[in-house]
Amino acid sequence: MDISSQMLLFVKVVELGSFSAASRSSGQTPSAVSKQISQLEDHVGRRLLHRTRTGVILSDDGKEFFTKCRVLADKYVDATDHISNFDTEPHGLLRIATSVAFGKFQLIPALPDFLSQHPKITVSTELTDRHVDVEEERFDVAISFAEQLTNPNMIARKIMRNERVLCASPDFIACNGAPKTFQELERFNCLRTSNMVGRNAWEAYLDGKTYRVDASGNFVGNSADAVYKAALAGLGIARLSTYIVEEKFASGELVRLFPNYAQKHADVAVIFAEKRNLAPKVRVFVEFMADRFKSHEVHATAKSL
Repeated sequence: MDISSQMLLFVKVVELGSFSAASRSSGQTPSAVSKQISQLEDHVGRRLLHRTRTGVILSDDGKEFFTKCRVLADKYVDATDHISNFDTEPHGLLRIATSVAFGKFQLIPALPDFLSQHPKITVSTELTDRHVDVEEERFDVAISFAEQLTNPNMIARKIMRNERVLCASPDFIACNGAPKTFQELERFNCLRTSNMVGRNAWEAYLDGKTYRVDASGNFVGNSADAVYKAALAGLGIARLSTYIVEEKFASGELVRLFPNYAQKHADVAVIFAEKRNLAPKVRVFVEFMADRFKSHEVHATAKSL
């Protein structure tokens, strides 16, 4: 293996956190990966990695060297993406980051159709509600709320109209009653999310007045999916996207509160880096998602109070 290949392998080891993970990704044995990294260290005359029980960590010299190697790795990815444009059939690994709830409720059910249309594409998904840096973490696309786009170098293609509404289970309402005014939410058990800035400040404009309630209660979830499950279990009042709860409104498992209230500007978008030569695998995925959800409408009015 030449020095440039060892540098690319070094980047993979650091990003994946261990020799074993890098070996699985590269199709080599862990001992072969370790040998290549040792040869790279011998070549540069510096210890680049410290081996630990759980994986590897960068040495001080390794941190600076990793920055340089990442530039090489990024150029390699750009070059391979450019070459893939010459292939008429989209192919390769498509790395997707998406929120937990959207991944479970919408993305994964859509993948069989997408992969049947594009059999040469392999999909890798990370379901997370943390902020994802598409470029830094080398995802091909991320699916999130359009309101979260802050990087001017990224493109957001809206794929689904969505709103957030308030709801609770019939059992919770039977035991605790239902708030008659928006401000009364302050004395009810409200279900919160732990890693979304501003998501626990519930605002509404009703009957000519503006209300703001800081949701508080005895349950905090790290994803909208966790809050959804807690609402179904009768723990409290939740504010959730319509694409999560609309079927439960229809079945009566959840009841919508304040039918005239809906938080707008919660549309879902596919986010990807602005590139002149967009890889075919990314282009067909974006088009597929836009087409799949273009007729999606909010039907969150059944079984409401």
